[in-house]
Amino acid sequence: MTKSNQVLIVEDDEGLQRQLKWSLSEYDVLIANNKEEAIALVRRYKPEVVTLDLGLPPDPANVSEGFATLEEILSLVPETKIIVITGNDDRDNAIKAVTMGAYDFYQKPIDPEIIKIIIDRAYKLYLLEHDYRLLQKSTNESPLEGLITADKGMLQVCRTIEKVAPTDTTVLLIGESGTGKEILARALHELSNSIEEKFVAINCAAIPENLLESELFGYEKGAFTGAAKRTIGKVEMANGGTLFLDEIGDLSMPLQAKILRFLQERVIERVGGREEIALDVRVISATHHDIKNMVANEEFREDLFYRLSEITIKIPPLRERANDAVILARHFLGKFANQNKRTIKGIANTGLLAIENHDWPGNVRELESTLKRAVIMAESTMLTDKDLGLENKGGYKLLLSLRDTREKAEKEAVTHALSHTGGNVSKAAELLGVSRPTLYDIMNKHDLK
Repeated sequence: MTKSNQVLIVEDDEGLQRQLKWSLSEYDVLIANNKEEAIALVRRYKPEVVTLDLGLPPDPANVSEGFATLEEILSLVPETKIIVITGNDDRDNAIKAVTMGAYDFYQKPIDPEIIKIIIDRAYKLYLLEHDYRLLQKSTNESPLEGLITADKGMLQVCRTIEKVAPTDTTVLLIGESGTGKEILARALHELSNSIEEKFVAINCAAIPENLLESELFGYEKGAFTGAAKRTIGKVEMANGGTLFLDEIGDLSMPLQAKILRFLQERVIERVGGREEIALDVRVISATHHDIKNMVANEEFREDLFYRLSEITIKIPPLRERANDAVILARHFLGKFANQNKRTIKGIANTGLLAIENHDWPGNVRELESTLKRAVIMAESTMLTDKDLGLENKGGYKLLLSLRDTREKAEKEAVTHALSHTGGNVSKAAELLGVSRPTLYDIMNKHDLK
C-alpha cells in the first residue's frame, strides 16, 4: 500500500471493532464509537476509506445520527470513500445513503473477507481519483490555462496557438459565441515574448459606435462635450503588449478604415488631437461572423481582413468536439461545488446522456451556466437531467459498421467510456467489458493519452 492507507471504522460494537481491525491488518485502522469521535478523526487524519454503521448512539435503533455523520464527513472530505453498514433488513436506508454520496453499502452480518474486498476496491479507487486530481492540477498549470479539451480538433488549435504565439503575426480567431475565443487570445499573449506587457481586450459589439472611436484611440481634453481631460485609449494602453479586438465584424466602415491605418503605419491620433503617436502593439481579433462572406458583400474591408488574418484559426463549436461536453461538465461541477460548498459527488447517467445529446448552441459558456445553476439548485448528490434542465433524448448509440468504420467505432467507444468514468481506466475497462491491459493496448493504438 502507498500513501497513508487509513481506514476509519465508525462502530459502537467493540466486538465488531476488533473483528474489522483484525481483518484489515494491511491498513492503519482508526476507531470511532460515535459521531463526535468520527468527525474529530476525519478532521485530523482525512482517512481514505470510512466504514460507517448507521445505527450510532445515542439512539442505535434510529438512523438519523448515522445519516448526520455521513453528511458531515462528505462535507469535510468529499473524496473519501464511505461504506455504510446497515441491518440485514434495512435496504432502503442503504440505498438512501448511496444516493447521498456513500461509495457503497454492506448489510450485516459482517463477513470479514467480503468487507475487506469492498474496502480494498474503495481504497484503490480513491488512489486512482487522487492521482487523476494531481494530473488535472498539473494540466491546469499549462500555458493554455482555462482550456480543457480532449478533442482532436481543439488539440490542433492548441498546437497552432503554441506555434504562432512567439511571432508578431496578426491572428484572427473565428468561432461561435461561447467557444473560448478570449481564452485563446490570452494564451497567445501568455506564450508570446511580450508576456510581461499588458493584454488589453475590447468588445467592439458592446460599445456604442459613437463612443467606440474614443475608447479605441483615446481623446484630448475638450475634444467633445464632457472631455474634461486627456484620456488614453485601449490601443495606446496596449503599447508593447497585445490588443484583443473581440467581435471585429461589428466595426463600422469608418472605424475599419482607422484600424487599417493603424495596422499599416503603426501610428494613431487621439480624437481631437493632431499628434501622431507611434505604437508597437500585437493585434489579435475575433468574430463569430462569416467574415469572408461579409467581405464578399462589401460589409467588411477586404484589405483590413487580410491585415487582420495573417493567421486564421477556426474554433470548433462544442457540439463538434467529441466528449468535451462531459469532460467540461465534470470540471465545472467540481469548480462550482467547491465555490458554493455543495456536496455534489458527480453526474448521474441520465445527466451524462442529456449533456451528450444537447446541441449547446451557447457552447462552453452555456454549459458553464447550466452546471452552475444545477449545482446550486440540486437536492441530491448526483446531478440528473432534471437538475440540469435538459431533456434526455436517448442513450448513447455506439457507431457500428463493417471494416471501414471498425477502428473509428473502437476509438469512439473507448473515448466515450473514459469520459464517462472521468479518466478512470479500471472503471472504463469494466464498462467496456475488457481487461485493463487490453484497454491500455487499445488506448496506445489510438494514441489516447
